[in-house]
Amino acid sequence: MRKFLWIALASISFVACNQTSEKTAYVNNTKVVSEFAEMKVAQEKWTKKNNEVRAELEEKAKQFQIEVQGYQNIMKSMSQANRTKKEQELMAKQQQLQGEQQSRMQEIQQGSQTEIDSIIVKVKDFIQEYGKTNGYTYIFGDTEVSNILYGKEELNITDKIIKELNKETSDSN
Repeated sequence: MRKFLWIALASISFVACNQTSEKTAYVNNTKVVSEFAEMKVAQEKWTKKNNEVRAELEEKAKQFQIEVQGYQNIMKSMSQANRTKKEQELMAKQQQLQGEQQSRMQEIQQGSQTEIDSIIVKVKDFIQEYGKTNGYTYIFGDTEVSNILYGKEELNITDKIIKELNKETSDSN
């Protein structure tokens, strides 16, 4: 019986010794992306572009309003044919202005989204490379929907990733 216990104990020890520990960590994806210097620059750039376009479009809208008010002031003195012609011109201008607003805003939204997507891919690639370089088996991503409900704080490498990511991009510029 002692031999059996000794063999069982030795086998358990052998199995325990042969198991490799896997190095894991997690990263708060939202924090990494929002604190990535390149993302901040992109957000500032697109916010500025958006404000410039809005100001330009507002100026055109004001000019159009002035033109409409001018027409309203003199429309009673115009013939029915001239009024109809002017109203058609004004409607065409209004439609053109609305079309320009939609197209310019869509242009900004698409440009912004393309750049943001590119930055997110860059962050993901960086984290994958960081994991390989530092011997991680898994690096999990924590998002707004909290797919990680609990993790030891020492496994949270979010701040390390942000620091390394910003360092790498500032070194390459």
